[in-house]
Amino acid sequence: MKVIAIGRNYAEHAKELNNAIPESPVIFLKPDTAVTKDNKPFYIPDFSQDIHFELEIVLKVCKEGKSISEKFAHKYFEEIGLGIDYTARDIQTKQKNAGLPWELAKAFDGSAAISKFKPITDFPNLYDLNFQLKQNGELKQNGNTKDLIFSFEKIISFVSKYITLKKGDLIFTGTPAGVGKVNIGDILQCYLENEEMLNIEIR
Repeated sequence: MKVIAIGRNYAEHAKELNNAIPESPVIFLKPDTAVTKDNKPFYIPDFSQDIHFELEIVLKVCKEGKSISEKFAHKYFEEIGLGIDYTARDIQTKQKNAGLPWELAKAFDGSAAISKFKPITDFPNLYDLNFQLKQNGELKQNGNTKDLIFSFEKIISFVSKYITLKKGDLIFTGTPAGVGKVNIGDILQCYLENEEMLNIEIR
């Protein structure tokens, strides 16, 4: 199982970090050691002073595929959930300024919290999904998939040109505006269409 993540896939988030709107999907990877499940606490690592939450819709790949046509890409995922892409923003900024990859900031252990998954048939329109993150009860991120720059099908098609997708792979599809720093003692609550999917303590 691998984790494929898409950066800068909501325009307002790109703007809040002073990034250009991409012309094609921005891809990075996380190892399986990044994944945490079952609302396990997130432990702030000692190598960063500025860990940010980034809430995302996550696709679970349901079968193997390579060079998938966009028109058939919907057949490669049957479930969605929520995930938090924890980002060491201080390290990412240093890496970006030096023209280096993001993995030290994005791929560290525990950096990909995932919720349970729900069948896509539970949702009448995948491109009108509301999802929110609250930090200590205060709404911080309020996204809707209608604002995606690149659709789920576009992402699957694009990624599969370069990387074979396999059953069980996870695709983080990008975060909306409102990302922010986590602190010890915080509680992060994440909702998909008003259903709580994640409830995580920061330690």
